[in-house]
Amino acid sequence: MNIVCIGGGPAGLYFSLLMKKQDPSHQITVVERNRPYDTFGWGVVFSDQTLGNLVNADQLTARAILQSFNHWDDIDIFFKGEKVTSGGHGFCGIGRKRLLNILQQRCEELGVRLVFESDVEDDQALAAQYGADLVIASDGLNSRTRKRYADTYQPEIEARRCRFVWLGTRKKFDAFTFAFTETEHGWFQAHIYQYDGDTSTFIVETPEEVWRRAGLDRMTQEESIAYCERLFADQLDGHALMSNSPHLRGSSMWITFPRVVCGQWVHWNGAVPVVLMGDAAHSAHYSIGSGTKLALEDAIELARCFGAHAGAAQALATYQEVRAVEVLKLQSAARNSMEWFENVERYTAMEAPQFAYSMLTRSQRLSHEKLRLRDPEYVAGFEAWIARRACEQAGIEAPLGARVLPMLTPFKLRGVTLKNRIVVSPMAQYSALDGVAGDYHLVHLGARALGGAGLVFAEMTCVSADARITPACPGMYAPEHTAAWKRIVDFVHASSDAKIALQLGHAGPKGSTRAMWDGIDQPLENGNWPLVAASDEQYLEGVSQTARAATMADMDRIEADFVRATRAAFEAGFDWLELHCAHGYLLSSFISPLTNRRDDDFGGTLENRCRYPLRVFRAMRAAWPVDKPISVRISAHDWVEGGITPDDAVHIARLFKDAGADMIDCSSGQVSKREKPVYGRMFQTPFADRVRNEAKIPTIAVGSIFEADHANSIIAAGRADLCAVGRPHLANPAWTLAETAKIGFSAIAWPKPYRPAKQQLERNLERERQLAALGAGLTPQQVAAKLLEG
Repeated sequence: MNIVCIGGGPAGLYFSLLMKKQDPSHQITVVERNRPYDTFGWGVVFSDQTLGNLVNADQLTARAILQSFNHWDDIDIFFKGEKVTSGGHGFCGIGRKRLLNILQQRCEELGVRLVFESDVEDDQALAAQYGADLVIASDGLNSRTRKRYADTYQPEIEARRCRFVWLGTRKKFDAFTFAFTETEHGWFQAHIYQYDGDTSTFIVETPEEVWRRAGLDRMTQEESIAYCERLFADQLDGHALMSNSPHLRGSSMWITFPRVVCGQWVHWNGAVPVVLMGDAAHSAHYSIGSGTKLALEDAIELARCFGAHAGAAQALATYQEVRAVEVLKLQSAARNSMEWFENVERYTAMEAPQFAYSMLTRSQRLSHEKLRLRDPEYVAGFEAWIARRACEQAGIEAPLGARVLPMLTPFKLRGVTLKNRIVVSPMAQYSALDGVAGDYHLVHLGARALGGAGLVFAEMTCVSADARITPACPGMYAPEHTAAWKRIVDFVHASSDAKIALQLGHAGPKGSTRAMWDGIDQPLENGNWPLVAASDEQYLEGVSQTARAATMADMDRIEADFVRATRAAFEAGFDWLELHCAHGYLLSSFISPLTNRRDDDFGGTLENRCRYPLRVFRAMRAAWPVDKPISVRISAHDWVEGGITPDDAVHIARLFKDAGADMIDCSSGQVSKREKPVYGRMFQTPFADRVRNEAKIPTIAVGSIFEADHANSIIAAGRADLCAVGRPHLANPAWTLAETAKIGFSAIAWPKPYRPAKQQLERNLERERQLAALGAGLTPQQVAAKLLEG
């Protein structure tokens, strides 16, 4: 083939040499706008895994690169005057100029034609000039080619919220270093790594608003560099910072990162394909050092595809299919990393050990056990630290010499102490008879209480007959319901050291439907009951019943139903209560703008839309003992344009926190059938992270948490306080014990005062005293207050 590469960066050069090596008869020309051996930028970073890919693709090139690398294993994190070091990470740094020189030299050795100082404005004219069968558009982040054929490539380009400047220093760093500095204007961070014998890259980054408050938008280049030298004087030790972009004036040296995603990577001009590669096709944030990795691996895969397929069309289809998946994985991790650095202030209330762990695991690629493989000593020390901290907060003496996984540390909320951080999610079982929880529920919940979890949730339990999702849903609106639940609660308390929680809810517009296996969300064939919602609503358009807008009388009655159910939950002996305000059920229908179109005091602004759910919550809190927690489940994202967003979720959490909520259970979706969730492991954990660390309230993380490694990472990094595990607990009631044993640990038996099986008699007597006091006209809060007074 005759091949023309637009752009002489790593992607174009590496693809050219690989293709020429594969078939010397190819005529390949690389056209670059800069001068020979000229480039901007400092160093680039590879992982050891990337080096292996280079060795397999072309050993001579890989050998030359390896001989020029600066290698390190440690990551140093400087925060609040402390230094945290973690080892075993296996990174290499090389100067960008040196890398390009190696690739240019290898291209020349193989007979690739290099044309410098030629700025390509018309790819079609260039293709005609060289008689090209194939055009590679590796013309960078600001690709003209991508812009010209935007209708084909379908690019999405998003300018991110941080400003950063790419500098260098002669100080040599023996670890990949991250430094965080607080100023009166906000937080700055530096990403630092050595890439040759005497030079280190030094990237300084801060959010746009902090950058402007500091006046950096008005400084000259020299003033900006001097400002950065003062910020990070402790790391520089008297060394200067340098710029290699003297042509940039003033604030233009500070740039924002463009996140690039393309729907298609190939455009056809007749029979000539124009193929995107490297930064022209995608970008990955510098905080995980993968932009050059992606470019080189694009080149490897495209060359492989041409070697494996006779026709260009099949080769290019396979190239895009394979690379799109790999790029998506890396871009997802890069986005997580990028957003962490954009929101550093969110985590600055943490102590240095947890802040550092959060930073190390920010991309969700590096899990707790992977971190243990890299540096077991660091992880053991951190686990000991987090166990001591958890025990102090729970009022428990930490066991000497015990190895405690983060998910097995105790957690205390109000007067309830959980033995660990694993929660059995509330999962609808559709097995109740006239609202009564029976033997099935005793076995279902009892088995999971015996299986090692710290807290077991009963499924959403409805506060009235017309609040049920299906006729087979449990209730808490009749004496026989209370008695049935008390039987189950007593078994859990007598036979295990787990706590048990009740989730109260009202199905609202999603009620009067069949059990899931008979047709999820489908209305009953007969015997339907009328439905209410925030506004007139039909959940399944053309299928569901239409719920009418709740009147003030309806709202008063439903509030009273929640209060009555709360008192019944207390009588049944539940340790914990949760109010269901998610998934499009009644209270959720008030909160979401997709379902609330009211024009009274309960519609309009987010505060107004939350008014009724908050009113119900306050009434429940007043009827529930002060020494027992109440959590609130919310939909933190509707996954629909115009619906609830994660920003709204933080606001909602603050409103419930101010009303007395103890914890927010962060779920999402199921409000509208138009939703388009982005699924993946731990896909809802970022919502719990934001709510916990911005609203400053404990959270429960839910959603595709299915390994102990997930839970340990979430708890250790402070992304949530508890992890709710649903479907895995259906498959294995002893999930907690099994997952713990799988990684070589055992569950912790905390001191006896926290083992309620040995205190069941005292518990029952205390409840009888409380019930007697209620009979004397005291409220549950008054009873609890008297007990707390002794």
